[in-house]
Amino acid sequence: MQRELDRHDTQLLVVAAIGIALIVLLIAKFKVHPFLSLVLGSAFVGLASGVGLDKVVSNFEDGVGGVLKEVGLLIALGAMLGKLLADSGGANRVVDTLLEKASGNKVVWMITLVAVIIGLPMFFEIGLVLLLPVIVLVTQRSQMKLMRIAIPALAGLSVLHGLVPPHPGPLIAISAVKAELGTTLALGLLVAVPTVIICGPLFSRLAARWVPVDAPAVAGGVDTKHAVDLSEVKRQPSFLVTLLTIIFPVVLMLLKAVADIVWPIPRRHP
Repeated sequence: MQRELDRHDTQLLVVAAIGIALIVLLIAKFKVHPFLSLVLGSAFVGLASGVGLDKVVSNFEDGVGGVLKEVGLLIALGAMLGKLLADSGGANRVVDTLLEKASGNKVVWMITLVAVIIGLPMFFEIGLVLLLPVIVLVTQRSQMKLMRIAIPALAGLSVLHGLVPPHPGPLIAISAVKAELGTTLALGLLVAVPTVIICGPLFSRLAARWVPVDAPAVAGGVDTKHAVDLSEVKRQPSFLVTLLTIIFPVVLMLLKAVADIVWPIPRRHP
């Protein structure tokens, strides 16, 4: 009996691994949309595990509906905030102001700080599109290798996206384990800071040696056909206003966590 259970568990792990590989292959190789890739990968895992087609469909509907019910509004509001910051020119104002204060090797740490600030409210894809021109221009002006600037920026964006709410991954994990949003945010930041430092500025020293690539020099080094035309924005928000807008939701969530600890809500016993 125990052997059959172990064999079944092993088969499930193999099926799950194949499903993940299928999703990655569809996205990376065949350029299938991530949502459709996840649907196909989930269907494969369900069917390969012996679940009936009707059950696979119902489980998928229940899972998606449950996630959207818990975190859908937060994800939508986060996307709206990121779009507003990008289109208003506020995010560019933050980038320009911080980079004006940097010189020499401080540029690497400053671009990391920029990525962290931009990564707090914005999804990874939006932040990456926003920072791509900055990465290339900073690389050109500082005469550094591309990896020395790009790796810290990508580390700041990706780590914040994976560990800190209100990004989808942490929110879904919070919903699954019924965790506190504010506490998760505080712990996520606690883990994210050293992770960004190690994987960003420190690792970029090695990455620049392994891949000594200079900044591209075509059209200013960036593809701007999808960029926002900020010349039509007559009045851009100041650095302080933009920074407060970015930090305000984070501060509210942290205050909620502190309030829950200091003034816990008493549980009612039936």
